[in-house]
Amino acid sequence: MSHAPFSSDWLHQFTDPYAVLGVSVAADERRILKRYHAVAKQLHPDVQTMQPAEHEVFIGQILPKLVNPAYQRLKQDKTRNETLATLRFKVRRLTRDAQLKPQGTKSCQLLGVPEADVDMLYEHALEQLSAHQYASAESFETATQLISELNLVYLRRKMGNPIIREKRTGLISAPPPSRSAAATATASAPPTVESPSSSLLYAERHFQRAHEYLKAKNVSMAIQELKDALKLDPQNSNYHCLMGQAYLLNRLTGMAKVHFKQALKFNPKNEVALKYARQLKIDLEANNGNKTGKSSTAPSNAQPKPANQGRLFSRLFSNR
Repeated sequence: MSHAPFSSDWLHQFTDPYAVLGVSVAADERRILKRYHAVAKQLHPDVQTMQPAEHEVFIGQILPKLVNPAYQRLKQDKTRNETLATLRFKVRRLTRDAQLKPQGTKSCQLLGVPEADVDMLYEHALEQLSAHQYASAESFETATQLISELNLVYLRRKMGNPIIREKRTGLISAPPPSRSAAATATASAPPTVESPSSSLLYAERHFQRAHEYLKAKNVSMAIQELKDALKLDPQNSNYHCLMGQAYLLNRLTGMAKVHFKQALKFNPKNEVALKYARQLKIDLEANNGNKTGKSSTAPSNAQPKPANQGRLFSRLFSNR
């Protein structure tokens, strides 16, 4: 290890509380609590019997100095949103400076997989890395750094193409402007640092909760969360795409088609939406404004092929 365990330099390596807990950046309060309980149980002295003295020191220090603060940071909506905003800003900065160059095998894979496979690969890699995260100080450091890198790559993929502002360079000093000129410049100049929109952050939280509801097979709550997300960010292709999948699960094929069309309207390269558009025989040429071709859109009351909702859930999430 580059620094002694639990020295100030060692502790300062772990700034991502999601990585410290080994939990997904898309996790809701319930999933975060479940992971925290699992880690706390694993680190309990009664479980860690017959261990070397240095391991006893590790389990006695890791919970109060890193695990508990990480959980306190993530258990509240406000601080969790602030944490996500900070991570997204870091992704934008690293992308701008061409420094988002992952070293871990799973992170490199995640950076290049098709959009439809991003969530599945991310969750699988996270599960593998977090399985033995707390076995020792060495394994904690290695796994947590790899998870932190994985989180940044995942956010990069989910953010699409973030707005990149040119890095400011040094400026030649000049006499201070007059008060009126300074006021005009302050009012008209764009902010140096892009501050994340609170409405978009709330929309993303609705989107993440919709994912969790769909995993729990609670389609009606997922649809409600996605409606709230689309009120805040109505041109988000990913939100429309997931809404289409939710309506498909709810046997509302006509509504599903509407949202898959919207998803492709705002992002014609959305691979997940393209896949379902082909399955539902949506006329993509008409969706792109070409009205001359014969529409191959199936009737709005057509039902998807799977015979029951359980098979639909399995099909949707095995393809994500």
